[in-house]
Amino acid sequence: MKKELGVCLVKQFMGKPELKLCGNRSLEDWESVRVSGVPYAGFIFANSVRRVTNEQVKNWLSEFPPLNDMKIVGVFVNPELEELAQTVSEVPLDILQLHGNETPAFLAKVKQMTGKTIWKVIHHGKSSLNEMRRYDGIADGYIVDTKLPGQWGGTGKRFDWDSIPSYQAEAAVQKVPLFVAGGVKVDNVQELLPYQLDGIDVSSGIETNDRKDKLKMDDLIERLG
Repeated sequence: MKKELGVCLVKQFMGKPELKLCGNRSLEDWESVRVSGVPYAGFIFANSVRRVTNEQVKNWLSEFPPLNDMKIVGVFVNPELEELAQTVSEVPLDILQLHGNETPAFLAKVKQMTGKTIWKVIHHGKSSLNEMRRYDGIADGYIVDTKLPGQWGGTGKRFDWDSIPSYQAEAAVQKVPLFVAGGVKVDNVQELLPYQLDGIDVSSGIETNDRKDKLKMDDLIERLG
């Protein structure tokens, strides 16, 4: 069922990529993203300038529940199983995004333990396609991101987008959706349209002074048509 959903993502939105607005770190951020109409909102539970706590997100979502079937994505980097179990028990997450070097066996354990949809981040590099193939049959979707020394994501830097079709081909073989992250912003998001992506993941590209900027969000959504 999950894989069938992934294959249909683009068709549902008439060829437009779905948006995930990630890195919400305040109630104000959440209020802005909540009414944006995008299908995915992300919260980071890993070490990051955008890190949030279980209690914060639980309270925000309780006070202002998601609208229009918006899915809530929790982002983790090399978490312990106990940490994930605790967060899932306290926060109503729909999708778990594993952003570190978690193994296929670990993903399988997480799926068995939580029953949640699992997205795996693949960091662009020479061996990334082979890495992606290791999760075939386990990951329910992928996000290709940029990795810089000492940082797992949120770098604001784009990878070589000419390589996107190779990732799309592998995702198609696995019958799961593919999102692109890293350095996506208002003034370059239209460059991604020709790729007909399943989804785009944006964080710093919709921020001003470390907060979500509603004008930037609206502009980015409009540019996607």
